[in-house]
Amino acid sequence: MIVIDAQAVHGLMDWSRQVAALRAGHAGPRPAIDDLLMRQSGSSLLVRAAWADGTGIGLKAVTVFPRNPDRSPPLPAVQGQFLLFDTEDGSVQAIIDGAAITAWKTAGDSALGTDLLARADARTLTMVGAGAMAEPLVRAHLSVRPGIERIVIWNRSAARAEALAGRIGDTGRRIEVLADRAAAIGEGDIVSCATMSKDPVVPGEALKPGAHLDLVGAYTPDMREADDAALTRGRLFVDARETTIHEIGELIIPLKAGVISESDVLGDLFDLVPGGAGRQSDDEITIYKNGGGAHLDLMTAGAIHAAWREKNG
Repeated sequence: MIVIDAQAVHGLMDWSRQVAALRAGHAGPRPAIDDLLMRQSGSSLLVRAAWADGTGIGLKAVTVFPRNPDRSPPLPAVQGQFLLFDTEDGSVQAIIDGAAITAWKTAGDSALGTDLLARADARTLTMVGAGAMAEPLVRAHLSVRPGIERIVIWNRSAARAEALAGRIGDTGRRIEVLADRAAAIGEGDIVSCATMSKDPVVPGEALKPGAHLDLVGAYTPDMREADDAALTRGRLFVDARETTIHEIGELIIPLKAGVISESDVLGDLFDLVPGGAGRQSDDEITIYKNGGGAHLDLMTAGAIHAAWREKNG
């Protein structure tokens, strides 16, 4: 058994490797997936498990304490560990830092969705939110759309938006922080949203024709980032039906209200990666809900483990 800490994970991985691993993982059959979510006073314990015959068995347990970055000294919002088991004998192959896997898994998931659904000629990326996931999301999107020339940032806290702009200054793109949320969203050919909001922060009328909306933040039944207008204007896709449609407020709330139906979810990565229909015109709006299921953690852990073995023999 090996232990791979966060520093090692970040040293082993790059976005090309990560997106390729997720793409390969969705070319085969669906793994078995199960989740447990417990919440207290705005914080969460999330336990996710996946079993893919011949590939691996994985269990990730993480806590999400959104106020941790505001502590003195600050602490990570997400903390935990991932266990990678062998499918032949059930032995533990590796223990991998859970927060590091979450960052690579989540941003890689969105990048793969963008690669499959966004216009190839996208030039402006709008990042809504400036929390822990914002930087990896920006870098992951740039890896699949290197033609992006401009990054627009909106965040409730202007100081955090400016801090994010500083951290991604090495990307070589023009970076702007806008105070007007709707204006920032309207600039994006790709709009990536990663917030902790329970109320929609993406007004559908602000999306430009041809935009691709990447929804990352909502992960509980009462959280939501896009309003009804966005969901009815766009063509809707998810990363996995079983971890989104009846699990996450982004879809549960409008489904219960009759704004959308399950048939409006046109496909997931298991449909899109093998060649299922995605974007059909340059003017349509595509919407992708990143649900981040345990199977994605397992695919990511497999890529990290393989990279570790390549390096260490």
